[in-house]
Amino acid sequence: MSEQATEQEFSKLAHFPVTFFAIVMGLMGMTLALHAGAPAFAWMAAASSLLWLISASVMAIVSLFYLAKCLRYPGMVAQEWHHPVKLAFFPTITVSLLLLATATYAHAPELAEWIWLVGVVGQGVLTIAVVTGWISHRSFEVGHLTPAWFIPAVGNVIVPVLGARIGYIEISWLFFSGGILFWIILLTLVMNRLIFHDPIVARLFPTMMILIAPPTVAFIAYVGMTGEVDGFARVLMNAGYIFAALVLAQVPRLVKLPFALSWWALSFPLAALAIASFRFSQLDGSREHQTIAVIVLGVLTLVIAGLIVRTFQAILRGEVCQPE
Repeated sequence: MSEQATEQEFSKLAHFPVTFFAIVMGLMGMTLALHAGAPAFAWMAAASSLLWLISASVMAIVSLFYLAKCLRYPGMVAQEWHHPVKLAFFPTITVSLLLLATATYAHAPELAEWIWLVGVVGQGVLTIAVVTGWISHRSFEVGHLTPAWFIPAVGNVIVPVLGARIGYIEISWLFFSGGILFWIILLTLVMNRLIFHDPIVARLFPTMMILIAPPTVAFIAYVGMTGEVDGFARVLMNAGYIFAALVLAQVPRLVKLPFALSWWALSFPLAALAIASFRFSQLDGSREHQTIAVIVLGVLTLVIAGLIVRTFQAILRGEVCQPE
């Protein structure tokens, strides 16, 4: 019995997916959303600090499990890397590092800078590796393309969020430029896939929410580097709202779908939308954007609470870490 239990444990570890880092992204995103709202609502500062500790702990746990998988089952990691859908989720590892660095800056600036530097190097390497994998792999089909392919682009535009603040201006513009470039290219491909081809499979349909992330994160990065809300910043902010409206129209279908870890794709884009709205309000003095930010943050809180409950239920029922 003991050997069977051990083998089952190893099996679960072998199927521990890289998509678990999407949980870290969601929690870190909410941490930063609360921090962004703190200038207007003082209580959010304490809530952000508490969630920062929780998020960092979750990241440490997820990282240890995935490191154990890398050491024990490197072949399974290689299978994920060569999977046409899962490949796009590998940058969630470095995105999580960049978000951790940004959230840590308020508590330990020097440590945050070192984490950021590691995240930047990793993000650069993974971006090139993932894009190389896309353009050199000839077995990809249109059905493999989902909004999850935006993740490398999102990771690039996250770099300047802290980078510009700590003095790495040119590196910030470099990654911002790359992120915007890949976002525009991938947006064209994704919209073509959504309009002219079969619908996204139910398990991956929640990744539709990722449409919101690139323009909103780009807005946060751009105003961080320029210090003002100009015409281009407004285009990015309003693009985020347009995609949010588009995704909102998909909610009736979304609520009918069974739970999967891909549901955590709902969390980070909402957090980015809340942060961007708070930043717009602070820089432009817009009370309307502050109201939008509070509403989105309220929705984000409910979504993350629901995702946490559902994730624990799925773990207890043995619905995760299973062969697909």
